[in-house]
Amino acid sequence: MELSNWNRRLVLKGLAASTAVGLASPLVVRHAQAQASDLSAYQSAKIDWRQAEGENITVAVIPAGYFENLITLAPQFQELTGINVRFEKVPPAQIRQKAVLDLTSGTGTYATHAADPMYYPLYQANGWVEDLTPYLDDASLTDKAWFRPEDIVPSWLAANSIEGKVYGIPYDGEVTLQVLRKDLHEAKGLKPADDFEGFLANAKELHAPQDRVWATALRGLAGAGQNVYIYSSIFRAFGGEWLPGGTLTVNGPEAEAALAWYVDTMKTYAPAAAQNWNWPDIADAFSQGTLASYIDAHSSASVINNPEKSQVIGKISYARWPKGPSGKRVSSIWNWGFPINTQLSDEQKKATWLFIQWAASPETQIRTSYKFEGATRRSGVNRLSMWEDPGYIETVSKFGDNFVEATLTALREDTDVEWRPRVPQWPGIGDVVATAVASALAGQATPKAALDAAQERVSSMMR
Repeated sequence: MELSNWNRRLVLKGLAASTAVGLASPLVVRHAQAQASDLSAYQSAKIDWRQAEGENITVAVIPAGYFENLITLAPQFQELTGINVRFEKVPPAQIRQKAVLDLTSGTGTYATHAADPMYYPLYQANGWVEDLTPYLDDASLTDKAWFRPEDIVPSWLAANSIEGKVYGIPYDGEVTLQVLRKDLHEAKGLKPADDFEGFLANAKELHAPQDRVWATALRGLAGAGQNVYIYSSIFRAFGGEWLPGGTLTVNGPEAEAALAWYVDTMKTYAPAAAQNWNWPDIADAFSQGTLASYIDAHSSASVINNPEKSQVIGKISYARWPKGPSGKRVSSIWNWGFPINTQLSDEQKKATWLFIQWAASPETQIRTSYKFEGATRRSGVNRLSMWEDPGYIETVSKFGDNFVEATLTALREDTDVEWRPRVPQWPGIGDVVATAVASALAGQATPKAALDAAQERVSSMMR
């Protein structure tokens, strides 16, 4: 399949962005004298870890703590395999564009990269990344009994799959939860909301802007990974379907009702500035005691529990997404996964798979989370079993009441792989929907007008 016009525009836009900000400086894994690592947990796998010895691969990741932990442990991978791995850190706003540029050019600069799950349909349609199913099924490359792919969060793996074929292995991810000031709720005798109606009822009781306490905030900043990240869950909870009858549809009664709820909630109970906030802004506001609740990624728990900044430590609890009018809870789901670039040589592909298997393995997930010696404690591990691991539970339970229970239940019961439309045209469509949501939140258009205008643009993109 050839690139469509919108894909070409995306590539050119990405090239311009890369030129404007300059190339991120590569981070070469240090070969300094380090203590010999205990590799026995990896060597118990029934594969030859050194079958691609001497190969060189470059991995693009975002500058985030969970990847910094992995980079810190990379010398262990090199000692285990003899494969030279080099990391390049690219900000989230640029990594998608740079990955598409690399994949489009066919240069194979990045053996793998931290991939947006919504980009796999684009990657697969253009033949840019490998089907990883044969790698998983090849006993010379993967010891399934050791790697345990069935233990990886099913919805994350499904989000990285198309028609039963896996195109990216999750490394770190998230679900969305209600995050609550338990002290404020308890003072009013309020329980966590079970549905949207209850969420607004609680908000009405908790809203006290005269005391600089607003009831809630949701992401308002325009972007496919910002306001659309939250809006999509609301839309699905209102019973919305993205592809009714096989036609991508972003307007209609359910969409209008969902966007109206979003707009009314933000207008009535959130700070005015929140229409331009992304999740770090919301977490910061909550940390300073100015929000009674918010709904966002469970991984924001580490931010609101930062002892250097947070004023609400010990006053936090968590609950699942409220049910919408359809009776469904639909958590926004996310993961950074690793694909394999099709432009690599066979030996480089093998080396890249060994890296992915190492990074996503239960042992590395443990070593980069509660057994990591640095400051960052990951909460986005890719294994369901780790949410039952006493060492991990002890670490993340410190984030607040019900954190483990709410997150694990959401991962198992509230995730919906179709929470956003998984089509190759998504990057452009996501931007169109984000603009519509932002215009409604800003009062520049009614929900119906904003969504109808978006539908016209989406229809032309899908032709």
